[in-house]
Amino acid sequence: MAGYHQNLDQQQAPAFFARGPSPLARLAFFSALSLALMATDSRLQYLGSVREHLMVVLQPLQLIANAPSVLYDSTSEYFSTHHRLLNENQFLRKQALIQAISLQKMNALALENTNLRELLAANQSLEEFSQLGEILHVGRDPFTKKIIVNRGSNQQVVDGAAVVDAKGVIGQVTRTYPASSEVTLITDKSLTIPIQIERNGLRAIAFGHGRDNTLDLPFLPANVDIKRGDQLITSGIDGVYPKGLAVATVTDIQISADSPFARIVCVPTGGIENHKQVLIVSISQPDSPANSGATTPQTGNANTAAKAAAATKPEAAQTAASKVPANTTPVVAPVPAAADINQNKKPANPTPAVATEPSTATKPHAQD
Repeated sequence: MAGYHQNLDQQQAPAFFARGPSPLARLAFFSALSLALMATDSRLQYLGSVREHLMVVLQPLQLIANAPSVLYDSTSEYFSTHHRLLNENQFLRKQALIQAISLQKMNALALENTNLRELLAANQSLEEFSQLGEILHVGRDPFTKKIIVNRGSNQQVVDGAAVVDAKGVIGQVTRTYPASSEVTLITDKSLTIPIQIERNGLRAIAFGHGRDNTLDLPFLPANVDIKRGDQLITSGIDGVYPKGLAVATVTDIQISADSPFARIVCVPTGGIENHKQVLIVSISQPDSPANSGATTPQTGNANTAAKAAAATKPEAAQTAASKVPANTTPVVAPVPAAADINQNKKPANPTPAVATEPSTATKPHAQD
């Protein structure tokens, strides 16, 4: 037993954890290895192929790891999209029905308006031309509100054309190039637009604020009939903007005792900085000089012919008058008696009386 205990005492206690290099030595080694690999990768590009092979190997594992979350997202998106599409479809059906009824009323009003204009011999409203454009980029000047669209003079875009989107006016074409145009937004401080209050027909001029994408209605008295929520539309009196386009909505009215004018702030109805597609609307221009020049000679010829005919009429009248003797007594047809009228109530074929020229042998007297 004594020998057995001696052998056990000579054996060392088993180590539960194999101890290697110290943590500080490990940190220094891996730091140096990381720096070496980073320098090699940045300078010599040796690890690019290794990285590609590692990504190829790890991609299936990454797909498998992401499969549950992708499946959950796809399922939730399917049900949410299906529900949203059903609601949107129902809303669009209702809106289409309302717009169809409004369109029928609009057609009737248009026919009635045309009929009234014809009855009053009034001029027809100006015809409008529109074409679709796309915003290329924003203007380079940070202190102005301008955009560049991909329609220019080659597409018959003219200066002053209104630029609108699905909700309202967003700007005006201020400069045209062959293949593009510069559009100044209505919020720019250098642009003004004639407007009209849709509720009461009050006309005013809206100025761009220039900083916070708003419009101002200055120089209006404090007791002006404008309320919050009033809709501003184009008045059309300037001949640039078509009449009836939505412009802005009144959001704030400030009245101060120190000023006789009210400060009215409006927010544009259109998407000033939201959409990429716009509609360029221009009012029809007068005929070109070539067309007017082509029609001028015809008008001149017609006027010349009319003047010649008018000039020849007096000569013909004088010639006819010269053929009749100067002192000729006009022939007066005798009035039939009442008995003759009763006898000749129903003539079969009455013979028209033929007037004969008076004889020049007898001299007429003044009292005759």
